[in-house]
Amino acid sequence: MGSHSRLVPSGFDRGAAAALGVLSAAAAALGAIPVQQAAAAPQDHSTRAEVDRLYEQAERATEAYNKADERADELRDQVGAAQDAIARKQDSVNTMRESLGSLAGAQYRSGAFDPSLALLFSADPDDYLARASALDRISTHQAGELHDLQQALRELAQKRQEATGKLAELEKSRKAVATHKRTVERKLARARELLDSLPDEERAEYDRASRSGRAAMDQEIPGLSGAGAPSARAATAVSAARSALGRPYVWGSTGPHGFDCSGLMVWSYAQAGVALPRTSQAQRYAGTQVPLSQARPGDLVTYRSDASHVGMYVGNGQVIHAPYPGAPVRYDPVGMMPIASVTRP
Repeated sequence: MGSHSRLVPSGFDRGAAAALGVLSAAAAALGAIPVQQAAAAPQDHSTRAEVDRLYEQAERATEAYNKADERADELRDQVGAAQDAIARKQDSVNTMRESLGSLAGAQYRSGAFDPSLALLFSADPDDYLARASALDRISTHQAGELHDLQQALRELAQKRQEATGKLAELEKSRKAVATHKRTVERKLARARELLDSLPDEERAEYDRASRSGRAAMDQEIPGLSGAGAPSARAATAVSAARSALGRPYVWGSTGPHGFDCSGLMVWSYAQAGVALPRTSQAQRYAGTQVPLSQARPGDLVTYRSDASHVGMYVGNGQVIHAPYPGAPVRYDPVGMMPIASVTRP
């Protein structure tokens, strides 16, 4: 479904602030900053910070949406399997009942007389004894059939109870999906509303800054390994991620035309034949965790203490990630936000 949309990194705040500082200094040197613009700057900065905060909250809600949606998909499969199992068990129960009905009829027809009277009036006692022996075997078999039927009925009741539980859980998961979707949409709408409230130049500044992730592409981060991808599949995933550069952020999406942060990781590794979990929180544990100093291309870097954002390390101190709505898949410095973990799938 993925099974899905996303969020603003704090690293963006620093990038945007730096860009604004350079532009403001240049404008001041030219004597080009009007008094009213300077007075409005603190409010504009506050608005941008609020937009960043809303995007961050939207990203957390998006990952929660992805998790709930993934669970709903699993439950739909489980409910379908349970319903198939119930149908098969019901067929088995029906067959057992038919068999028992036939046995009961045969027993009734053969055992209508008291056994001693039947023997007394029998024209051929040997034949009667043979039939009586067969009837006894039928009774024994019937007892076994009854036991099997009782067991089948218990299993059928249990499967129905399990299916009922799965259906209830599925409904709960569907409601969670809807709730998280509304939260994401509300946060994104509010962020867009705030952006639209900015003066045209400020809004353009914000948009330019959100697309300037390449500014630090050549910056080396001390202590990081310069080694290549640790495996062919990691190299393939990196190549896939690079091919997605410039594609839009689409919350809840796993591509190929748009991605949220974890969706980009899922799609990139899928090109290498590797199935990653849907959410950034689960991706955090989808492999071996390594120190940042040992990060190599293809490693997954999760951010914030709750691992609500993820990017792919591609070397040279950079990650490729889907930042947030309005910012396409791009490069950014690996240290753009507080790092939670580095995981090698």
